[in-house]
Amino acid sequence: MLTPWFGEFMGTLVLILLGNGVVAGALLKKSKAENSGWLVITAGWAFAVMCGVFTAIACGSPEAHINPAVTLALAVKTGNYSHFFPFFLAQTCGAFLGATLVWIHYLPHWRETPEPTAKLAVFSTSPAIRSPGSNFVSEVIGTFVLVFVVSAIFSKGVSTLGPAAALGPFLVGSLVWGIGLSLGGTTGYAINPARDLGPRIAHTILPIAGKGRSDWGYSYIPVFGPLVGGALAGLFVKFLAF
Repeated sequence: MLTPWFGEFMGTLVLILLGNGVVAGALLKKSKAENSGWLVITAGWAFAVMCGVFTAIACGSPEAHINPAVTLALAVKTGNYSHFFPFFLAQTCGAFLGATLVWIHYLPHWRETPEPTAKLAVFSTSPAIRSPGSNFVSEVIGTFVLVFVVSAIFSKGVSTLGPAAALGPFLVGSLVWGIGLSLGGTTGYAINPARDLGPRIAHTILPIAGKGRSDWGYSYIPVFGPLVGGALAGLFVKFLAF
C-alpha cells in the first residue's frame, strides 16, 4: 500500500485540501476567515506544502515531489522519465480529490457567495492582469525558483553544513511562502500543474452552487508554464552538478 504512487497521491491530496482550503476560508461568504487576505493565503499554502511533503514521505514517496514540475525537473536532471506520467496522474488525482473535499467542507458557503469568480479562485489560479505571455513567464520564473532553491536546500554542499534532513519540509514550505509573497501577485503562483489542473476539473464536474465557467481558456498557462520552469531548472541544476 505504501508506494511512491500512493505517496504522491496522498501528499498532493493534503496539499490541495489545506491550500485550497485557506483560499476558501478567505474568499467565501460567512466564513470566519473571510477577508483575511493575501498574507493568510500565502502562509496557508506554505503550511499546506509542508504537510503535503510529510504525508507523501510517510505514505511511500521518499522524494515527495507532489508537483509534476518537480518530477519533470528530476527527470531532466537524471535522464530517467519513467516516473513522470505515473506521478503526474497520481498528483492530479490527489489534487482532484483534495479539491472535492474542500467543496464538501465548505458546502453551505457556496450558496452564500454570489461571485462565481470567487468560487473559481478557490479551485484554480487566474491572473491579476490577463496577459498570456507575461502570465506564462511569471509561472516559468516562479517554478524555476521553486525547483532551483529546493535543489539548493538538498544539495550536497548545504547538507554537509546542516540543517538536519527532517527540517527539509519546513524549509520547502518557507520557500513556497516566499515565492507567494514575492512573485505570487501576478498569477496566483500555481507553480504546480496538478495544483491547478486537478481542482479545475473538480470545479467543472462538481455541482457547486452558483458556479460560473471554469476558464479553460487560461488553463494551459498554469500547466505548461510550471513544466517549462521545472525543466529549465532541472537543466540548470544538472549543469551545476548540485
